Amino acid sequence: MGLIEAVYIFNERNNAIVTHTFTARPPPATTVLPLYLAHSEPRPSCIYLTGTNPPTLLFSMLQDGLLFLSPCSTDTEPLVVLEFLHRVADALEEFLGAPILASKIEANYDVIAQVLGEMCDGGLIGGTEANALRDVVDTPSWMGKLLGGVGLPGTSAGLNAGPTPFSGMGSGGSGSGSLAPTLSTAGSQIPWRRSNVRHTSNEMYVDIVETLSVTYAPSGRPLAAFANGSIAFTSKVSGVPDLLLSLRAGSGPGAEKVKRTMERPVFHPCVRLARWRDHAELSFVPPDGRFVLAGYDVDLLDPSASPLSAKAQDLNLPASIEIRTGLGATGSDFEVRLTISHRFNSGNGSTGTSSLLGPGSAAATSLSNNLGSRPSTLRGNSNEAKAPLLEDLTVSIPITSSVRNISDLRATKGEAHWSPGDTAVEWKISAKEAASISSAGCLLRCSLVGETEDEEVASSLSNGMQTSTYDYDDDEAKDYQSDSKTKTNDTDDTARDKKRSRQNAVLMPGSASLSFGVKGWLASGLKVDSLVIDTKRSKGLGEGVRPYKGVKYLTVSRKGIEVRC
Repeated sequence: MGLIEAVYIFNERNNAIVTHTFTARPPPATTVLPLYLAHSEPRPSCIYLTGTNPPTLLFSMLQDGLLFLSPCSTDTEPLVVLEFLHRVADALEEFLGAPILASKIEANYDVIAQVLGEMCDGGLIGGTEANALRDVVDTPSWMGKLLGGVGLPGTSAGLNAGPTPFSGMGSGGSGSGSLAPTLSTAGSQIPWRRSNVRHTSNEMYVDIVETLSVTYAPSGRPLAAFANGSIAFTSKVSGVPDLLLSLRAGSGPGAEKVKRTMERPVFHPCVRLARWRDHAELSFVPPDGRFVLAGYDVDLLDPSASPLSAKAQDLNLPASIEIRTGLGATGSDFEVRLTISHRFNSGNGSTGTSSLLGPGSAAATSLSNNLGSRPSTLRGNSNEAKAPLLEDLTVSIPITSSVRNISDLRATKGEAHWSPGDTAVEWKISAKEAASISSAGCLLRCSLVGETEDEEVASSLSNGMQTSTYDYDDDEAKDYQSDSKTKTNDTDDTARDKKRSRQNAVLMPGSASLSFGVKGWLASGLKVDSLVIDTKRSKGLGEGVRPYKGVKYLTVSRKGIEVRC
């Protein structure tokens, strides 16, 4: 496996603010940047540069407007280098705060050098867990006071002295002095958890977030439907807690149901994989603070994995849209209908099913028995089960560049906006208005004006004044001529309307997308069944300490529901 040769960080103006070389003699930052910018956007994360000597692989990553580059002239695994760049960004966020700004980096070069030195030594990757790097990086006095004020280790000798998991691996890994065999020494042996963790209020939170991605054919049949989920865990517990998190998938009990629902799972290194394979439970010693415990995918068209519907063709989503094009006499209008499921349009929230683990559910009973004596252990729960809250409803309809104007924009609910030069019509509906939408839904209707229609109108105006003389004096001849002219005009109008309809067909949108957020509902049907602390394995928690625990569910769709037409 190859080595990490260097890391370059550039600001928004493409000025190098960090150039850290680990090994070998990689091309300098001033050489690789023009070669990287020479590629057209979107630039790939791995580029082979033949203009350097020797030829070099250039790995890149963008975060918070900053460009991270890492050149490598030897054969290496691309995912290793890319993952290392992501770990560098996570470590900078840990010490400098999010978002990562160029001004923060320029003001803390000494801290950045220590962090990079600990993460990679001589090209070999060392300790990359941002949580554990706090023990070995010597922060300034003001940063040490800030970290110490929020329960993190400062720069005092009593906290930083003694051996660490990364001793001798980097420039700041060696420590002097000795510590008696205490809990902090045992805790420092866990790579992802810092030593000597102390919190005045012990809390743990589980946040399960799922992102929907659904595509419908013009016939209304779903072509693909997936939910990408992540389990975020926040641990603010003293000592070294050993936790067990049990999940439940819909109404089907058993580990196999959970495994079928969570396809292609990925886990934080703290998770014991053997426990997951045998019982589909997450047993782990968490890092201190917030981290991603697991990620997974759900195929919503698989009836055995998704609880949305027994039929794969009938997805019961919180909201749906229908689009009709080519309306009106000349086919210049289109309309979008938005409908909301009856479970999500309850204004008072007293009806409908809830995924917040209401007090009457079996999962809530099991979880409350394992969360402690506090009655309000689930964030968002109240004395009665409430319907999930639908928020941030936005419908986006792409508009082609041939459209010069929208002459009429009407919405029965919410506000619709479009200006010349915009690429889409944005229709936004507030949560209060969404709660009052009837079962018939609400409508948005638009009339499009294109270049071809304006040219047709201009042509008709320029050729509209014509004179004709007739030699017929009798009334019968005049009536005959009048009827013939009327029939001719009707035929011309019909032909003109058909021609305009054909011209307006190219102005019609080809799709529409829906965005929303739902609190208290998951498309996969996953729920937290229990969260317990193994007191026999845990250390340093203290006698009689029962941490406060909470659970929250969130489903989001950022233009993830697409309807084609």
